[in-house]
Amino acid sequence: MAGTLFSQLAAADTFSLGASALVSPNPYRSEQDRVYPVPVVNYESDKFFFRSLMAGYYLWKDPTHQLSINALYSPLHFSPSDSDNDQMERLNKRRATLMAGLGYSYNADWGTLRTLFTGDTLDNSNGLVGDVAYLYRFKQQNWSLTPAVGVTWNSKNQNRYYYGVSSDESRRSGLDSYHPDDSFTPYVELSATYQISPQWNAFAMGRYVRLSDEVKDSPMVDKSWTGILWTGVTYTF
Repeated sequence: MAGTLFSQLAAADTFSLGASALVSPNPYRSEQDRVYPVPVVNYESDKFFFRSLMAGYYLWKDPTHQLSINALYSPLHFSPSDSDNDQMERLNKRRATLMAGLGYSYNADWGTLRTLFTGDTLDNSNGLVGDVAYLYRFKQQNWSLTPAVGVTWNSKNQNRYYYGVSSDESRRSGLDSYHPDDSFTPYVELSATYQISPQWNAFAMGRYVRLSDEVKDSPMVDKSWTGILWTGVTYTF
């Protein structure tokens, strides 16, 4: 999600630094929402880009088409020691991971189509994730507003690693064993930027995610939705 915001902010041959905070409601049972301080490092050229939690190399880039090889950090994880639920404390740890794959954007007067397809590179889930979204940007002199709608596909391996309960875990914890299949998850998103001065910019991004039945039915989960709220400031050199 981090990279999708900066894909809208980036311009050729720019470099910016900043500070931000990210809040993400946790879907797991009896865990608190997490607040992450996120340093903002953003660089964009005709060939390479770096956007805080995402980096990539352009295979094709013009005003209409952008095709890139991407690598991004996926922060979703579960630590049994962080839970205050006796059953959840007996489950295995689920680790954050590094995802890599292809991204493509098509830009037109009627909006932008954004796609991303990635796979786990660290052998944690061995899962695949696909994402398709439509965005339309409203821009005035010193601010912009970009609403979006999209859907994310998670493979069976992805869901089973983060939300499944194995037979061994079921025996230890007392939770029912659970083996989800792949899933489609819809979301809505809103990004905003405001130019405070020629160098300083403020940004905010919010996303509401409606969890799929494959995730909601997991005995590890007690919510029907999750999301993200991310805000900060940047300085462009």
